[in-house]
Amino acid sequence: MQTEITTPGSLLSSDGSLASVGWARQPLLDCNLENANFYDLHFMQPIRMKRWDYYALFTPRYFFSATIAHLGYAGNIFVYIMNLETGDLHEESLVIPLGKGISLPRNSISGDARFENNISRLEFTIHENRRHVSVSWPGFQSGKGIQAEIDFLTDPGDESMNIVIPIAKKRFYYNRKINCMPASGSITVGDEVIDVNPENCISSLDWGRGVWEYRSFWNWASTSGFLPDGRTIGLNLGMGFGDLSKAGENGLVLNNHIHKLDKVPFEYNQADYMQPWHFKDNEGRLDVLFTPFKDRTATTNLGIIYSQVHQMFGVYSGFAITDDGEKVEIRDLVGFAEEHVARW
Repeated sequence: MQTEITTPGSLLSSDGSLASVGWARQPLLDCNLENANFYDLHFMQPIRMKRWDYYALFTPRYFFSATIAHLGYAGNIFVYIMNLETGDLHEESLVIPLGKGISLPRNSISGDARFENNISRLEFTIHENRRHVSVSWPGFQSGKGIQAEIDFLTDPGDESMNIVIPIAKKRFYYNRKINCMPASGSITVGDEVIDVNPENCISSLDWGRGVWEYRSFWNWASTSGFLPDGRTIGLNLGMGFGDLSKAGENGLVLNNHIHKLDKVPFEYNQADYMQPWHFKDNEGRLDVLFTPFKDRTATTNLGIIYSQVHQMFGVYSGFAITDDGEKVEIRDLVGFAEEHVARW
């Protein structure tokens, strides 16, 4: 059920079809979106393509996230920060018509993402062994302002979850999820300075490119943290966004090595998202309970364009089994799980 891509190549063939379908431990495919061919009126294609870079950071007390996204017809810039102890959350976003001023890289291994106007400035840059996130939003939280300078530490040998899947006949999704990047730097909100120390702060990246159907639905769950023995551990789980017959994005990440999982249903109560969520795979290698403590609901309603996400923050407990049979106990690992519906 799981097709692994192991050789470099292009994402799209000359006729616009996917050259490969499956998952990979490294981002092996060149994201040549210029070859896309899903509309007879080719000049309409750019307004249907979706591209985003989403960074997330857990510190012992705070969760911080910053995103630069280009949805074709509009851009979306957002930053939010949450106190994990109190649940206090503040989020601000901008909708940018036609994505004016947004720059996103072709691939996830090089190039920079940038946006700047008279309200905010976000820069995501890639350097040797690190990714740097720089945020300046002076009016954030009623003028308190937020500033962030954070390094997300990486190594060329670190593995990540990369998937290429078809959506309907001509659409597709190319995604890279990097878990368990130790982080260093600082975040300043008003007069408070939050130190980011790689010994206890850990981060992730969701890098997505593709073309979706107008009505879309997906689930995503993610966590990154530290085991008592000092190893890093992460989970990335997802479903609902395309044809997963050849591969999905489910995996355990242990010390930056991917242990691929097959099918992992999302069992949760859509009438009450605060009830526990259960994740149990079809091969007996994963059984974790996710207990939420905060519902971050983000809604965008522009008429024909609509998006709502319930991003639940909580703790994961249970176990996962590696490729070589090690049973890894997971206890109170902070992370999130979400449901997202969209007309976009």
